[in-house]
Amino acid sequence: MLTAAFFMPFSDFHGNSEILHRMRDMLARKRLPHAVILAGPHGSGKYTLALMLAKTMNCLAPTVTDGLPDFCGQCSNCTRIAQSEDLVSRCSEAVETREHLRETDKKETRILIQTHPDVLVIPPDPPQMMIKVDQVRHVIESIYFRPGEGRERVYIFTASAFMKEAANSLLKVLEEPPEFATIFLLAENPGELLPTIRSRSMTFCLGALAIEEIEAHLAKHLPEWTAKQRLLVARLSEGAVGRAITFDLAGYIAARSNALTILASALRGNDHTQLFKVTETYRPGADGREKIEELLRTIYSLLQDILFLNSGTPDLVRNSDIQGELKRLSESADFAWVAFAADRLSEVERGLRRNLLRSLSLDAFATALERG
Repeated sequence: MLTAAFFMPFSDFHGNSEILHRMRDMLARKRLPHAVILAGPHGSGKYTLALMLAKTMNCLAPTVTDGLPDFCGQCSNCTRIAQSEDLVSRCSEAVETREHLRETDKKETRILIQTHPDVLVIPPDPPQMMIKVDQVRHVIESIYFRPGEGRERVYIFTASAFMKEAANSLLKVLEEPPEFATIFLLAENPGELLPTIRSRSMTFCLGALAIEEIEAHLAKHLPEWTAKQRLLVARLSEGAVGRAITFDLAGYIAARSNALTILASALRGNDHTQLFKVTETYRPGADGREKIEELLRTIYSLLQDILFLNSGTPDLVRNSDIQGELKRLSESADFAWVAFAADRLSEVERGLRRNLLRSLSLDAFATALERG
């Protein structure tokens, strides 16, 4: 997801120019389907694009760029829709508001984001983080009323994980959608959606950007980063510019340092002093959970890079700034060891779901690899 506090026209949307041209052309000819699936990896711009199209549909002073419809970004409709751009903050505010309700009201209240009366954003509802039937029912209650302040009602489902009853309810709307409403379904994996939902929608797949394109974007928006840092983030973001621009580089470097200590301890000897210093910092609590999840993702990333080096494809290594250190580790880590490490890492993940002590789980992981 790409969020910004400034006006971002279509010309600033990075990559996927053919899809962008096709959708804007459909808007111009009033041929955009009433149900659209925007597919692509996290950070590929699905949410940003959906909001841009919502603004274009409802702009009070629409413009034309490159012969295709665009939005002004300044009118009341554009600015109110833009207030939904920071989805994480809007969702956090909605969850906090719900927490202050009476217990009975809390159970009946679902998370919905609406900064403009004709544009509704439907995120997955916590704690299950799925689209629930009450959220879809809210859509059904409003979708057949004509828009009040815009030309089009727009509904944006930000995830493809629907509870069964919710998916079936949405299907009924898609069978007979009103002519003045458009539903966007954002999906990292469209296969999660019911086949009957996919068959009633048009799918647009946002592809990954080239590393060079992401580097150029980072150089423009984060000039304080070095060229080596930009290359690292560009590789780690896997072609998703939104993921790159919001990447927590300092947090990742800290997690990677700990991951390297754990792997080095497993590969290089019996002195566990540094290992225990690192693992002791992974304490219980919500903050600790996020920290260890980042650590495990980072270990997986390093193991994959070691495989790339062992298979003779160093150009695929994502942690390119520490390739020398990874090369030294790879000399002691054959394919069987990496496979065993990945298997043991999945055991750590399962243990964390059973609330096992985090520091002991990491200690056991590293010492088990010495015996593997």
